[in-house]
Amino acid sequence: METTPNLQVYDLGHLGLVASIVDQIGLVQTVDQFVGPRPGEKVSTGMALKAAILNALG
Repeated sequence: METTPNLQVYDLGHLGLVASIVDQIGLVQTVDQFVGPRPGEKVSTGMALKAAILNALG
């Protein structure tokens, strides 16, 4: 009789995967390039968009 290996399962969630894809396709940089910086902004438009996407999915 074969013994099964000791497996551990982790729930990594989907937000890390989505954030990684957003980074890989360069969405933040592309949006920032088209919109440009605005006076007084603390967070770029691209980064705010990434946060909004992750918030909507989470």
